Amino acid sequence: MLRVDFVTLRLFVAVADERSLTRAAEREHLALAAVSKRISDLESQLGVNLLYRQPKGVELSPAGHALLHHARNLLDGLQQMDADLSEFSQGVKGHVRIHANTSAVIEFLPEDLSDFARLHPEVKIDLEERVSSDTLRALREGLTDIGIFAGHMPADDLQVFSYREDRLVLVTPRDHPLANHSDIALRDAAGFDFIGLQQDASLHALLQQSAQQVGTPLRLRIQVRSFEAICRMIHTGMGIGVLPEQVVRNYLPALDVAIVPLTDPWALRELKLGVRNLESLSVTARQMLDHLTAREGSGYRATESDRFASKPS
Repeated sequence: MLRVDFVTLRLFVAVADERSLTRAAEREHLALAAVSKRISDLESQLGVNLLYRQPKGVELSPAGHALLHHARNLLDGLQQMDADLSEFSQGVKGHVRIHANTSAVIEFLPEDLSDFARLHPEVKIDLEERVSSDTLRALREGLTDIGIFAGHMPADDLQVFSYREDRLVLVTPRDHPLANHSDIALRDAAGFDFIGLQQDASLHALLQQSAQQVGTPLRLRIQVRSFEAICRMIHTGMGIGVLPEQVVRNYLPALDVAIVPLTDPWALRELKLGVRNLESLSVTARQMLDHLTAREGSGYRATESDRFASKPS
């Protein structure tokens, strides 16, 4: 295994940034000879040339570009580790990581996490907004303690619990032919241009699957990466879309759009909460899990056996 110290990596990043050994030495307050020696030793240890040395400076070789990418990641990780550990010395007594889809982040987690923080002010909470597929991947790879994702996503290899329900609605411009409907089925809207999410979003997969089941493929005109972008596209008349009702209502004051309830059974969507292994969770993560799954006094112990089917309900 290679043994590369962080001082040398930091020097290499400085050389890459400055495109000069001299300027890198000045930036790091070291002698030029010391910097040159460390970089040469690093090249010898790796067995590759990292720099093209030129009269007016240096340029990175292909191997140098590859090392720069990894060096930045390692140094960023070291800085984050230092920041996280310093918080424990200042009174933090627990740490829990959560990955959640956008619906959960917008609709439910602000209140849930705020309540938890008031009860446990000494706990550090790391929340990352991710599409459901990325959240499930993070759970399987041990990158997060708790994940919240759409209920129709397969997760048989994880321990899964009920979290919340949200209702999907059709969103249209105010002057759209469907805007005045009291309710509508997806098949009756499929002939219009849709604005949708990117391919890896769980909502995209749910709509595509549902459209295929009724034999009416959606006419996806534009795909974007956020609910807000969908709402803004609909506001300008580019098409219609399907979104969680509460998310749309957050944007309604600023946008000229209409909400039409969907009659399809899958429009009432369940959000699930998952962990990789309940027994291996830290005490802090178990406290968070219990808090998030609590329903009228029932926590994760009451829902531990809850599993869900891979097809939309």
